[in-house]
Amino acid sequence: MNKVVSNAEEAISGIEDNMTLMLGGFGLCGIPENCISALVKSGVTGLTCISNNAGVDDFGLGLLLQKRQIRKMISSYVGENDEFERQMLSGELEVDLIPQGSLAERCRAGGAGIPAFFTPAGYGTEVGEGKEVREFDGKPHILESALTADFAIVKAWKGDRFGNLIYKGTARNFNPAMAMAGTITIAEVEELVEPGELDPNQIHTAGVFVQRIFQGSGYEKRIEQRTVRAK
Repeated sequence: MNKVVSNAEEAISGIEDNMTLMLGGFGLCGIPENCISALVKSGVTGLTCISNNAGVDDFGLGLLLQKRQIRKMISSYVGENDEFERQMLSGELEVDLIPQGSLAERCRAGGAGIPAFFTPAGYGTEVGEGKEVREFDGKPHILESALTADFAIVKAWKGDRFGNLIYKGTARNFNPAMAMAGTITIAEVEELVEPGELDPNQIHTAGVFVQRIFQGSGYEKRIEQRTVRAK
């Protein structure tokens, strides 16, 4: 039952070239900073990364893009990374852009064992090309498939040795859905506590979904753009 590993390097053990990874976060909020750094150091390449975003040039998944470790991105928001844009436009990087709600639901469906679902999002656009269409209440919907990954890597505020997790604030974004959809799920947490210390009514991800957990360090918690009101 004890799922604790010593650090990020041990946590990502088994991640090999050409695997598919899910990485939680929204923009730069709630991303698994320690595991991303460990992946950069590992030199693993050919990755398909499923993430809301591609980070910025010098942080988040942008670090893996700089090292050419990502072969394909499956994302919904990628507008803050110049290197991502360059690689996509030059054909160096495969990109599958998905409407944000569809991406979240495809991850959730993957974790729930639902192979596909119909949604109106994307109908009549490039997103819907080649996909099955059905009408519900007179409105066309396209068939979207579920997403799963070899490894899901999430970041939580607190977790216990059994892998139960609590996310804080807006960090409760893609993390809970992705935590369910990985063959192996890694959780890095700001604070690791003993079983019984977490309020069971506040747990967002049950430990049954998590195989490895460790306490991270040195979190920067950057934001992409800071806007303040003039005095």
